[in-house]
Amino acid sequence: MTVLVGMKAPDFTVPAVLPSGEIVPQFTLSQAIIGKYGLLFFYPLDFTFVCPSELLALDHRIDAFIHRDVEVIGISIDSHYAHHAWRRTLPEEGGIGPIRFTLAADLNHDVAKAYDVESPSGVAFRGAFLIDKHGIVRSQLINDLPIGRNVDELLRLFDAIQHHERYGQACPAGWKAGEKGVEVAKTGIAQFLREKVGHL
Repeated sequence: MTVLVGMKAPDFTVPAVLPSGEIVPQFTLSQAIIGKYGLLFFYPLDFTFVCPSELLALDHRIDAFIHRDVEVIGISIDSHYAHHAWRRTLPEEGGIGPIRFTLAADLNHDVAKAYDVESPSGVAFRGAFLIDKHGIVRSQLINDLPIGRNVDELLRLFDAIQHHERYGQACPAGWKAGEKGVEVAKTGIAQFLREKVGHL
């Protein structure tokens, strides 16, 4: 498994369905998140069981992501036409309805491979990559196919990223927005940890 944390998020251009429902032949990650944070949210397939629960949970909290200046992008190996059909199907009929974030189509599996989330069956594991305003991956979470993700935890992680950027403080276990972080050495967290490990 490739660890992308601290590295530039691999860029890509693929077809996609925008929040408006418009199908576009070329959607580019780096252009979509200019001046914003990004959440790249891999899921296995459209018209399945766990995936709708995750995408609907994201849509129900989309205002919270917008408030944090986060561009949410769902992505699977399905075509943009399948995405479009899934959006046009109501949740009670197995669809997701007109969700308010982009669905990208990784038809050639190139994006799943670049982020190293392709499962042996060919679909993507449930990967979530949190990208900062400089295009750097700050967190990656990879779940196996049957295990859905927690949207509140993704929001908490963006809060922690932004808190560190704003105050230079580290965020300990269980930290929540509004709480004080931990002051670290002026040389930075990495140096601080190296010094700590050196004393063990």
